[in-house]
This record gives sequence, structure tokens and C-alpha cells, in this order.
Amino acid sequence: ISSARLMDSNGDPWLCFANLNSSCKRLNRTFSETAVLNSLLASISLVTVTLNLLVIVSISHFRQLHTPTNALLLSLAVSDLLVGLLVMPIEGLRYVEMCWRLGKLMCVLAPYVSYSVLSASVGNMVLISIDRYLAICDPLLYSNKVTLKRAKIAVCVCWAGSVLHNGCILIGHLKHPERYSSCHGECVVVIDHISGTVDLFITFFAPCTIMVVMYMRVFAAAVAQMRVIRLQNAAVAVNTATTVKKSEWKAARTLGIVVSVFLMCFCPYYYPAFAGEDTSNNSSYFAALVWIMMINSCMNPLIYALFYPWFRRSIKLIITLRILRSYSITFTLKKI
Repeated sequence: ISSARLMDSNGDPWLCFANLNSSCKRLNRTFSETAVLNSLLASISLVTVTLNLLVIVSISHFRQLHTPTNALLLSLAVSDLLVGLLVMPIEGLRYVEMCWRLGKLMCVLAPYVSYSVLSASVGNMVLISIDRYLAICDPLLYSNKVTLKRAKIAVCVCWAGSVLHNGCILIGHLKHPERYSSCHGECVVVIDHISGTVDLFITFFAPCTIMVVMYMRVFAAAVAQMRVIRLQNAAVAVNTATTVKKSEWKAARTLGIVVSVFLMCFCPYYYPAFAGEDTSNNSSYFAALVWIMMINSCMNPLIYALFYPWFRRSIKLIITLRILRSYSITFTLKKI
């Protein structure tokens, strides 16, 4: 009798909102399961934010890193930082208990911000592939064609295009955020098959095609240049050219790995569009797809740390607090 009275006064403990009869039910997880899952998701989010923040501080602080290519990498790191800082915590809260507790306004804004940030990452990857193509295939005119100012303009256009595109894709949700909700405590986002197909081509197929074509040409040009270098007779010219080309080739290879990891992480998300289905964040497998996609934001700075010596040096300077010295902005992090 006492337990029944306690239930009546406090409501159903397995409801998202215990005192609302119209509330959705949350997942029946034990305390230990919830604690482990929360710790895991929080750790992934923290690592993503920390690593991308190191990239942002490095490129922003050290004058030698103020190059067009690094401006694109900075934009990519910003989008990845926002994924770890905003998207991962919100998605974690949603899928631990399958409850939406942030209200109607956040139900409107959160998906829009998430989609825009992730789409901006795609645009940044395309810009990086174009930059590497011009650097290797047209090195003599690269410095004239690609300037820091133009790189910044390209980044702004990329972000503006991402915001506009996702506003069109999510227009129905932005106007009526609760139209697919069956109970109180849901934030269901459904992208119909037509919009999903358009998004598939604009955000996935077209960028993938551009990136693959660009890197195929970069690879072919790098191989051809290395063959020319081997045929040269002048020892000094050979050594100088080899140093330059190896540097460019290494950068292209690293960014190629970044793109490859990106494709592996993003492909599963577009499974519903490939299958001709509507994309809904309320489907049973959506959580796995979106988290695989978000893991990409944590992988990018790890790849930088493995393949970019300047990033490892900058991390050392930041951790040892040498970056606080007044002249640290002029530190040399990579060979000219």
C-alpha cells in the first residue's frame, strides 16, 4: 500500500516527466549502465573538444602557421570543436534515456545547428582537397591564386552555404518541430525521402566526387614530379626540389587520410537515403549512425598529431606553457 501511494504521489519513475500522463517512457537502464554510458560519451566529447582546441590555438597563435591551407584546417577544427562542445552532449542526453528534456526552442535549434556544423565539415574537406590540388598541380601560380584572404572568403562562403542549405532541408521541422512527436519528451526530426536525396547529392555525392577526383590528380601529379626529379642531373637542384615535393606530397597524403576517414564515418549516416527511406532520428539505428559520423570530429586532430610535426611541436609548447612567452608567436614550428 505504501509503495502504491508513493507511486501515485511521485508518478511513474520510468516516464521522461514523471507527473505527466502524456510523457514518453525512458529506457529502463540500471544506474551502473547509465553511469558507464554517460562517462563514455562525456569522455569522447571532452577528447574531441580538447584536441580540436589545441589545433585552433596552434594555428591562431603561431605566426608561421598563418597560411591559406592552415586557414582551412582551422575552419575544420572549429566545426569539429562545435561538434564536441554542442552536438555530442545534446545527442548524448537524448540517447542515454531516449528523452528530450531541453524544451521546444532547443528542439528547433539543436538539429539545425548540428546539421549545419556537420555540413560545414564537408565543405571544409572539399576546400582542402582543392587547395592541395592547386599546390601540387600548379605550384608556380599557387601563391598568386591562393591567398590567405581568399581562403578566408572561401571559408565564409562554406559556412554560409551550410547554414542556408540546412535551413532548406529542415524547413518543415523549423516551422513545426512537434509534428512527429507522439508524446511529451520527444524531439523527432524527419527528413523526407526527397529532401534526403537532395541532401545526399549536395552534402555527400558531389563533395565525394570532387575530393576523389582532386586526390587522384594530386597523386598522379606527385608521382610524375618525383619521376622528373629522379631524372635530373644537378645534385643541388635535385636535393632542393626533392625537399619541396616531399613536403607537398606528405601534406597531400595526410589530408588524403583525413578525407578517407571522413568518408568511412559519414557513409553509414546516409544509409536511409541510399535505401530510399525517410531519415528519422527516432529510428532504432539512428543513434549508432550519428555517433559514427561524429567520431570523425575526434579523429581529425589525432591524424594531425600523427602526421604533422608542427602540430606535435605546438602541443609541446602549449603544455609546457612556453606559449605564454611574449615572443612565442614567432617560434619556428616547421621547416621553410
